[in-house]
Parts: sequence; C-alpha cells; structure tokens
Amino acid sequence: MARFSFLFTVCGFAAVCTSLLIADHNTPEALEARVVAVGTLNISDTSIAAAEPQGPVDGESVYNASCLACHAAGVAGAPVLGDSTVWAERIAQGMEVLVEHAIQGFTGSTGVMPAKGGNPSLSDEAVTVAVQFMVDQSR
Repeated sequence: MARFSFLFTVCGFAAVCTSLLIADHNTPEALEARVVAVGTLNISDTSIAAAEPQGPVDGESVYNASCLACHAAGVAGAPVLGDSTVWAERIAQGMEVLVEHAIQGFTGSTGVMPAKGGNPSLSDEAVTVAVQFMVDQSR
C-alpha cells in the first residue's frame, strides 16, 4: 500500500509541476522570448555601394575569384587555363561568342558553362575581362 501512495504522490507532484511549466510557457512574454529574432540584415544603400567594385575590373582578379575553381582543373568540361589545344577551337569562334556563352551560359558536347560561371553578381564587364584574360593565357 505504501508503494501505491508513493506512486500517487510522485504522479501528483509531476502533474502539478507540468501544469506550472506549461502555464509559464503559454504567457505572451514567454512566447515572444521564444520567437525573438536572432539577427538583422542591413541592406542600406551604403552597404550596397560599398560592395560594388571601384575602378576598372581586372580580368586576372575576376578569374581568380570566380573562374579558377572550374578552369584550373577542367571541372564539368571547362577548358583548362593555358591549354592551347583545347582553347584553339573555342578561340576560333571569336570573342563575341565566348563572351556570350560565358554571360548567358552554354551546354556543349564537351561540358557545361553556367551563366556567369555560377556567380550572378558578376557584371557583364567583369565576365568579358575574365574571358579575355583566359584567352590571352591560352593562345
């Protein structure tokens, strides 16, 4: 019998504690504390202007920042920088075609070129100077 009364006491105590805990979590203050923002995003004009490149765009810098990952190792069929044999056929198409493929993307028989190398934040000018840099290095 003592065993049942102990069990009843423990169960009763647990029920009281649970109801107190639930009651505390259902207050407007508790709810607000659980859903409070963990951070903010600053999209003011000054932060956007600071991210824009200043001055002329350098083809080698653009290549190193956005093109190297694929064009250094031939990922997805990308012509490796400096491999004149692989680049010769592409260069023969002319700069206009190369730049168009680099900006808009291209799927060919030997691989895939995502638009702007998968970096949509690149300007058309940045892509153009990067293509010119790669062509110059691969003649």
